[in-house]
Amino acid sequence: MALPVACYVVLLVSALQTLVVPVVADIQADLGVSTSAASWVVTANLLAAAVFTPMLGRLGDLYGRRPVMLGVLAVVLLGSILGATTSSLPLLLAGRVAQAASFGLFPLAIGMLREELTPQRLTGAMAVVSGMLSVGAGFGLVVTGLLMRNGGDYHELFWLAAAMTAIGLAGVWLLPRRAGAAAGRLDWAGAGLLGLGLVLLILPLEEGNGWGWASPRVLGSLALAVVVLAAFVLFERRVTHPLVSTRMLSHRPLVVANAAGLFLGFSMFAVFLSVSALVQTPSAVAGYGFGATVLAASLVYLLPGTAGGVITAPLGGRLVARFGAKATLVIAAVLAGLGFALLAVLHSATWEVIVGALMVNTAVTFGYAALPALLIAHVEPSETSIANSVNSIARSVGMSLGTAFVVTMLTRNPISGPVPLPREAQFVTIFVIGAALAALAAAVVAWALPRAGRPVALTVAEVEADDVLGAAGLEDVPAHR
Repeated sequence: MALPVACYVVLLVSALQTLVVPVVADIQADLGVSTSAASWVVTANLLAAAVFTPMLGRLGDLYGRRPVMLGVLAVVLLGSILGATTSSLPLLLAGRVAQAASFGLFPLAIGMLREELTPQRLTGAMAVVSGMLSVGAGFGLVVTGLLMRNGGDYHELFWLAAAMTAIGLAGVWLLPRRAGAAAGRLDWAGAGLLGLGLVLLILPLEEGNGWGWASPRVLGSLALAVVVLAAFVLFERRVTHPLVSTRMLSHRPLVVANAAGLFLGFSMFAVFLSVSALVQTPSAVAGYGFGATVLAASLVYLLPGTAGGVITAPLGGRLVARFGAKATLVIAAVLAGLGFALLAVLHSATWEVIVGALMVNTAVTFGYAALPALLIAHVEPSETSIANSVNSIARSVGMSLGTAFVVTMLTRNPISGPVPLPREAQFVTIFVIGAALAALAAAVVAWALPRAGRPVALTVAEVEADDVLGAAGLEDVPAHR
């Protein structure tokens, strides 16, 4: 029961992220707001997730994963219903903030698996569950495309989210009750400082085009972000039960894992948003693009990369089992770099865009498969949820930065007309920067990440007995990582 429930709730997490990505323009038109204002439907969700996730992970460690997961799903259900019944941007953002609590389900699910599964099943199970992040993203894109064909109403997406959340509630209710694995209390002050710092960091990146990049508001917000986040780190060093332990902020393997999570989150949303915008651009007006509908953008261009997670998630688990988390992360970064480079050079034919997006999304799936195994190798059982929560923060911040970066690039110096359109060079810049960041990520992981860590059920016999991934072709698995 534990593995199917974990897979479903993690699929729900990523589906809620991507359901609204292809319909930001529809929300903008329906509510009569600017592009940057409408993009907060994505950004507000990611920012709130960065604050909620460590709090929920800590609560799971303190009071048990099952009751916290039930509470999270109840909040997500209310947020989905609010989004389905409102046509007000502030209320829609409130609903998306409530839905952001779903991000906490991923670290809670990983912690629950560590409690419920035997060691020989854990590595494969974590890879499969992590792969659901990609599968769920694909599911969200497909459903959005189907519901929005022929001018559908985006409110239906929120009703679907409510139904999916109710199913998740029923599944989690069937899980066994377990006591919390940690002692202490929740660090509310630390959560507040972290949330304020992240808002001050992302807000000017999102609004820079409108405010002016050299304006006092942009520079002042960025300076305050540095001050507040530095205060957060200093505060966490002094409290008895910190939201994020100092070891997680300074221990090299965890720092590198979180940097990799930041890059993977950036890559995931950068490719989602940029490819969606690229293919929906009418070529007759802009001289590039395909004039695709929301349905075509979702099913033809983005689905292959995300649905491929059904295959690439177990493959990522096999890579971790055979070569270790470090090598898998390097492979992921290199593959992402090649995908971004391909998109930068070749994006005039349908197959070129599909292959480029597929490569980047496969890289994200491989990276997501490696991160939980890397974290568990370097933390104690009582820190499992909070360690994965901190990594989820990094991914959420990366997603927010990816969103803000793409929106900023695509709204600068547009082609004039009834509907302003980005220039082709702006997409090329996005892809080139993505490739450069991928190269940097590969170098950092290869140089800074140590190979060894606490073994995570990785003896030859245990890997060969793994009844999640199977045993074919794993005879040469090393005895440790």
